[in-house]
Formats: sequence, C-alpha cells, structure tokens
Amino acid sequence: MERVTLRIPKQQVEEVERMVETGEYPNRSEAIRAAVREMLAEQDSGKERPSEKRERRTWARA
Repeated sequence: MERVTLRIPKQQVEEVERMVETGEYPNRSEAIRAAVREMLAEQDSGKERPSEKRERRTWARA
C-alpha cells in the first residue's frame, strides 16, 4: 500500500473522526479509503451507461 499525504479542512477531519468514534470505521485511513473506493465505483458505474448523460461531481476547493 502506498502512502499519500493530503490536506483536508479541519471540519471534514472532525467529521471523519466522529465516524471513527461511533465505530462506523476503524480509523481515519480506512474511512478515507472507503470514500475513494466509492468515488471510483461511482465513476466506473457511469462508464457502463454511455448513452446516459450523467452529471460530473465537482469538488470544492478549500
């Protein structure tokens, strides 16, 4: 597994920490990996329906 360093707004880190504290995820790394998997799956599912015009998710900059 490769290490990736990223900067995330404090409020988002706090939300991830709450998910860890409630047991939804074992740690922050796994929560972020789950988010990346979901994003990639969403992108892949769009490739299965080329005839449908789908909205691209736009990511806010902090």
